[in-house]
Amino acid sequence: MQAPADLSPSPSVSLRAQALQALCTSDPARKVAATHALFAARQAGLTHLDTAERLTPDTHTPLPGRPARPVLIAPVDVPKRSAFTPEGLAMLLHAVAHIEFNAIDLALDAIWRFPDMPSDYYTDWMGVAHEEAIHFGLLRAHLQSLGHDYGDFAAHNSLWEMCLRTQHDVTARMALVPRTMEARGLDATPPMQARLRKVGTPAALRAVEILDVILRDEIGHVAVGNRWYGWLCAQQGIEPLGHYRRLAREHSAPRLKPPFNTPARLAAGFSQPELDALLAP
Repeated sequence: MQAPADLSPSPSVSLRAQALQALCTSDPARKVAATHALFAARQAGLTHLDTAERLTPDTHTPLPGRPARPVLIAPVDVPKRSAFTPEGLAMLLHAVAHIEFNAIDLALDAIWRFPDMPSDYYTDWMGVAHEEAIHFGLLRAHLQSLGHDYGDFAAHNSLWEMCLRTQHDVTARMALVPRTMEARGLDATPPMQARLRKVGTPAALRAVEILDVILRDEIGHVAVGNRWYGWLCAQQGIEPLGHYRRLAREHSAPRLKPPFNTPARLAAGFSQPELDALLAP
């Protein structure tokens, strides 16, 4: 997607400041375009990185920037419909699109919020934001082909709520957002694809194809979280598995339930002892 001229970063802009600006953008298409433009600028060497820079969001600008719709409600109140109906399929696609839209914000937030990390950390999360924006674009386009759009159905805010709980601790953020909240997608995607294959319509099978792309990329995104959680634990002399348990209790992380996508989790960098611990009482 071609970025509007006013969203294209000028040479040598601050990557972290520009990530904050993209995060505060409320219109989905503009947020996606700004994310892609910033990724391209990073790849082209048109950004600079002041890892010690302390950024302060504008108190008059909502964080993150979001459109007026979808309406956000409690997870238990989000209606469920069978994917065997056209509206139910659209609602399922909308739910996944909402996760991907939030995932753009999570990656942008990881860039601007936490100073003093190695340069590769910011490059990694910029790549994640770019791919999440691609996922959202694929899902939104498919929704639109079915006569719907992002915002047509209610959604919940669980991903961003965990982002807020971990906003003062980069180690907790890496442990509980990519390695917990987003890693659930590795487990949920294959069963979702199996249901969509049973539906068997062209729209459902197109959704399976999009989910193939998302699953492939999400393994890499969770791997980024694992990489930096491991690095942070090593820097602080912390035992990763025990510290993860403490963080999960402290921040009320959801208890993960089987079945787990073991091959995907291993590919994303989880150790066998970590996977064994998921199955422990």
